[in-house]
Amino acid sequence: MTSHSATDVLVAVEAAWVAAFGPVGSRGSVSFVGVASIEVLRFGPDDAGTVRYTTVGMARTSMTDPTDVVVDSVSAPRAELVLTLSEHQDSVLRTMAALASAPVVEGLVVAPDATVDIGQPLWDGAGFTAVIVGEPELPEVVSGASEPVRLLPVVPITATELAYRRIHGAAALREAWREAGTDLHA
Repeated sequence: MTSHSATDVLVAVEAAWVAAFGPVGSRGSVSFVGVASIEVLRFGPDDAGTVRYTTVGMARTSMTDPTDVVVDSVSAPRAELVLTLSEHQDSVLRTMAALASAPVVEGLVVAPDATVDIGQPLWDGAGFTAVIVGEPELPEVVSGASEPVRLLPVVPITATELAYRRIHGAAALREAWREAGTDLHA
């Protein structure tokens, strides 16, 4: 993918976030060695007090399994992430950028039901150290010659929930949350 078309994809992704959540409240850019910068946009709080943190930059390159012998970067999946919280937690910006960089840094393919363990609190004072990726709730962003970009929600989970998911699966974890009436907006 040329840098011009990568730029077009990121512009389209940001436009999709704005269409879904309104004007950008603030933005930050985080860079890691060897990885292009990731923008994290904050939307809200909305009338219910909900704040959303979204990524722009993860879809710059497609996600591929590092063990694949042949990589088809055109048909490989692309995604961006959204985290919904009940209040501002701006210290999550760096974590969101780290999550969005995981496909490049760690060779992860981030898809629904996947978990990503950060190994430290997702934001200052959080009891959550990992996320589980949900099914997209927003339409895909069409990106021209490559696969559409999926806008994937991530839900914070504790170390105990991560262990439960590893043993019983994502569906069982979601069912346990449903039965307990768990509010998934931390």
